[in-house]
Amino acid sequence: MPDQERVIRIRRPYLDLIANGTKTIEVRVGYPGMRRIHPGQLLAFESGDAHCRTRVVKVSEYPSFEAMLDAEDNEAIGSEGMDRAELLAACREIYPPEKERLGVLAIHLRLAP
Repeated sequence: MPDQERVIRIRRPYLDLIANGTKTIEVRVGYPGMRRIHPGQLLAFESGDAHCRTRVVKVSEYPSFEAMLDAEDNEAIGSEGMDRAELLAACREIYPPEKERLGVLAIHLRLAP
């Protein structure tokens, strides 16, 4: 039985970056449901009435946002021109320290038809 497409809500600026192919890594913390995301799975990101379909290429796990930023292509995570400090601040604005302690997931994506 094929996997069902999963819908994930996302802030509009990040959805736009995924849709135009700039953002190919989505960062989430290790909630149990997020840990079930796996390569090959279809994810539909949505914000209001806008949406974008993707397929998961790979999922990497890290103990912190710093470790993730050290290992991943930072330009694939945020908008063009964001430096490491701005990416770290953006991640921590969304997820407080107690959520970061759940682990950090870097979900590698490609656009799907």
